[in-house]
Amino acid sequence: MRIDILSVVPDLLESPFAFSILKRAQQKGLVEIHIHNIRDYTTNKHKTVDDAPYGGGAGMVMMIEPIVLCLEKLKSERSYDEIIYLSPDGELFDQRMANRMSMQKNIILLCGHYKGIDERIREHFITREISIGNFVLSGGELAASVVCDAIIRLLPGVLNDETSALSDSFQDDLLAPPAYTRPSDFRGLKVPDVLLSGNSAEVDKWRHEQSVERTQKRRPDLLKD
Repeated sequence: MRIDILSVVPDLLESPFAFSILKRAQQKGLVEIHIHNIRDYTTNKHKTVDDAPYGGGAGMVMMIEPIVLCLEKLKSERSYDEIIYLSPDGELFDQRMANRMSMQKNIILLCGHYKGIDERIREHFITREISIGNFVLSGGELAASVVCDAIIRLLPGVLNDETSALSDSFQDDLLAPPAYTRPSDFRGLKVPDVLLSGNSAEVDKWRHEQSVERTQKRRPDLLKD
């Protein structure tokens, strides 16, 4: 899988991909992350990538030319399944979407900044808009990192135990059950007996029941369907 990320502040994206699971995924050759500085594509001698909005108003808007030039260069080199704009008014990102996107080959993530991007880009070049929540960030870089993390950990071979991702919260519209580890008794706080029984069927049954109960208490909206 290849993910190209377009940003006006690419340094913000260095750390998320330099450690832990995302770093190992790249080292294994399971995913390629390419970060592009939109300023490299401006024809303005001052490397300007934003300008005041037509019609007036507060804030600045990302200009159409450098973004389109970057997109055209990338599209001339390979085909892309999606060109995604990270936007607070986009489709809400969830586990089902992450599952579908993990099966794609090449995607582009465009990080917004300032007061957003020229609307013509959204109308003619973007294939999907994604939001990670009902709030506003200073830019799309953190959102892009979140989306990448959710997708990449699903790729075969990324996690040491490939079944681990299947038991994550939201995979079956349920929250994950409680988890315990050693010691089994800490100052009188004990692990449920069923988890120490060695009976796999009973353990699976208990975990499912706990998932349903936890979801009912904490996220009943997930059970609406």
